[in-house]
Amino acid sequence: MTTTAPLADARALGLAHYAARGVLEHVLARHGVTFQQQVVLRAAVTADTPQTPDDLITQVRSSLKADPADIRATLDELLAKRLLVADGAHLRPTDAGRELLAAAVAETAPIGARVWGGIPAEDLAAAGRVLALVTERADAELAALTA
Repeated sequence: MTTTAPLADARALGLAHYAARGVLEHVLARHGVTFQQQVVLRAAVTADTPQTPDDLITQVRSSLKADPADIRATLDELLAKRLLVADGAHLRPTDAGRELLAAAVAETAPIGARVWGGIPAEDLAAAGRVLALVTERADAELAALTA
């Protein structure tokens, strides 16, 4: 009996995304933060220089396609939780923000290793190429829709 591998499509991509996101959200909930808060905090922590609120909103909007007002509300939540702090016109992650992100990364790392482990490198490379192309095309379609 021959089994044919399923073709990748939007549904398969969505199911994989939400399965992985579900794991991450479960971990983040234990730390008292949401998925979007984690994305914004990660952007602030990994930036080479302190970012303005507008810089962070632009970066997060580019990746999440979220409403700028929602992202600004998320910035306010992170400031209220003291995971980010205002430093003049810029926002900087606090030690607590860095520690929370590091704890979440440490907690999800072994799960990610189990999820991704054993997948041949050539399959990961092919999937990476396809996902990059799908992202590029979908971004172009969204830009056309919102122009």
